[in-house]
Amino acid sequence: MLKRIEGFNQARGGGVIVRKAARGYTLLSERTGAPIARLRPTGNGDTVQVLWWNGERWGASGPLGIATMALDRALDYVANEPNFWIHG
Repeated sequence: MLKRIEGFNQARGGGVIVRKAARGYTLLSERTGAPIARLRPTGNGDTVQVLWWNGERWGASGPLGIATMALDRALDYVANEPNFWIHG
């Protein structure tokens, strides 16, 4: 999963640092070091929970709770949703 996340980042020109931490992967802005998103594997294939940094802690990224989706879709979601980049 780490290699797929890093490959997605490189294919889009970089700008994100990926760190394996505890039960998931933290995405940080290469420019500022600020948190962008956290991807937490669910244990069901390549499905991950997508969390966003609210300025104090990781929280739900969707209006109805924690968004859960396949890794490729999650990476597109983070890359294209401006709210993830507020602190980045």
